[in-house]
Amino acid sequence: MNFNELRLIEPLLRALNEEGYQTPTPIQQQAIPSALDGRDLLGLAQTGTGKTAAFTLPILQALSKPDRILAHRPLQGLILTPTRELAIQIGESIAAYGRYLKIRHTVIFGGVSQGKQVEQLRRGVDILVATPGRLLDLMGQGVVNLSTISFFVLDEADRMLDMGFIHDVKRVIKHLPTKRQTLFFSATMPPEVQGLVDMLLTNPVKVEVTPPSTTVERIAQAVYFVNRSDKQALIISLLRDPAIDRVLVFMQMKHACDKLARKLQSEGITAEAIHGNKSQNARQRALENFKQGQTRVLIATDIAARGIDIDDLAYVLNYELPNIPETYVHRIGRTGRAGASGKALSFCDHEERAYLKAIEKLTRQSIPVAGNTLSAVPEAVPEKPKPSKGRWARPGESRERSSSTGARPSSTSSGHRGGAGYSSGASRSASSSSSKSFTGKPKQGFRPQTSKTPLN
Repeated sequence: MNFNELRLIEPLLRALNEEGYQTPTPIQQQAIPSALDGRDLLGLAQTGTGKTAAFTLPILQALSKPDRILAHRPLQGLILTPTRELAIQIGESIAAYGRYLKIRHTVIFGGVSQGKQVEQLRRGVDILVATPGRLLDLMGQGVVNLSTISFFVLDEADRMLDMGFIHDVKRVIKHLPTKRQTLFFSATMPPEVQGLVDMLLTNPVKVEVTPPSTTVERIAQAVYFVNRSDKQALIISLLRDPAIDRVLVFMQMKHACDKLARKLQSEGITAEAIHGNKSQNARQRALENFKQGQTRVLIATDIAARGIDIDDLAYVLNYELPNIPETYVHRIGRTGRAGASGKALSFCDHEERAYLKAIEKLTRQSIPVAGNTLSAVPEAVPEKPKPSKGRWARPGESRERSSSTGARPSSTSSGHRGGAGYSSGASRSASSSSSKSFTGKPKQGFRPQTSKTPLN
């Protein structure tokens, strides 16, 4: 199938062709025809599956009709998304796909002055892309009026829930007209998100390109069992492999992102950090440097990384495993995009074992255990690893705390809760060849493991 078969108008087809798009993704094939027919839509799709085009193209086509092009530019389309990075990405997509249409759009988000955003809104726009907080602020100031909305998109609904925006979303919904078309997208479907579906959608068409909470099959996954104190040494050793030209690293704590970036820079590895404490300009600059290859390692918290869209990003590394398993699905979805393959590596210390088990249960996959070299990641290794009598941590070792009280917050953007201890019966490497790739002797307590199962 190609885009010509989806009943799209010529200006959109011309723009898609100039962008190099020929074949629609599965979600685009299923969602676009129903959306063009005016149906409400429930899309279950992971990031990187092409869902932005699946909802923007039908809206652009609907708004291009002569009766929709009004001189006073009432706001007709609202796209609500959890983060400013994703909002910017959607705005760029609208500009690209709609370049031959006389449709105005703008993007609003917090963290920057509202002056230019307000000015654009007062000039009149057809489509508004917004994050919940700034949208509610401008609604409260009387700058934004949602009474004329005909098309509403709620993107990444599960992340709205994870980030605590669910109540803001419900406040926005109360201001929407009853008569509208709603397109709803989420990678997972926890009960709270299902409640939003029931509230928003009327007789929707359900589009599901992969089962909820499962990982992309093209992504090769592997986990390294390593003491927390040895994680820096391990990432530096892995980055000695020149094949890893770019890697997106996920961490929980903002200050830890900066600390790791400084450490990598001291080792001659170009690295930058993005998180909520960085200004919007600094975050965009770091992201552009990463996209252009000027920065080799981008270290991010989950919230800051939302909306990173790089087709040829081959590596994602979980420096710390998330304590909410759905977050793992979102993280590794940053690689393996647009039909490409990718690798997702994870570091797991003894306190994170419970998180690993929860991830494997959610994704219905056993994540293979890697040895000391990246060459072990995509390959099967001996089927019967020998048990180890080694310890996972030295006596007295403890996790870094985020506050003077020693308590760790439970949100995915700020830290772990304490996890179950590691079993000392995990398998050691059946071959010593992998450890030879490290420069110098690994620290005591570092326990490389062999894979229990080959990568899927």
